[in-house]
Amino acid sequence: MDSAELLRLHGCEHTGVHSRRVAAEAKSLAERFGSDPHAAMVAGYLHDISAIYPNDHRIAVARQLGIEILPQEEAFPMIIHQKLSREMAESLFDVSDPAILSAIECHTTLKANPSQMDLVLFVADKIEWDQAGTPPYLPRLQAGLAKSLEHAAYAYLSYMWEQRDKLRVLHPWLKDAYLWLSARL
Repeated sequence: MDSAELLRLHGCEHTGVHSRRVAAEAKSLAERFGSDPHAAMVAGYLHDISAIYPNDHRIAVARQLGIEILPQEEAFPMIIHQKLSREMAESLFDVSDPAILSAIECHTTLKANPSQMDLVLFVADKIEWDQAGTPPYLPRLQAGLAKSLEHAAYAYLSYMWEQRDKLRVLHPWLKDAYLWLSARL
């Protein structure tokens, strides 16, 4: 069974469409910035595979799998989907490439000192967001992308940092990524 079929069987067709778009964008970014296009596509297809678990079940599933749960994830379970998707990519789809697994695990928040693949998937996911309309941060992100993946990621993280008082939670990985890129750029 492939990821699209698993999502379809669980009524997550919208996530399947989003994942195909992220995979295509990740491949394009990987080619542009000298990363492995195939690995980027795999990460894109699997980054939201845990959508099969409703938000109100994710913490319980994470506990069953022995995944570390941060207080922010407990308060806002949607965010733990990145860790669940990483686990599913490894256990259900036999992904063993550490670069792919790392990128999946931090695709929503990023993290400090991200790898090239982390940045590729993170930026691709923000370009091909899963909401209606155009993302409000997209012009800033695209301007950053004209310089580098780091600048594109920082454009998004800066937007989120400016909104931090309105967020349900401020994930520590997002904060760490923002501060790390702030110091670097």
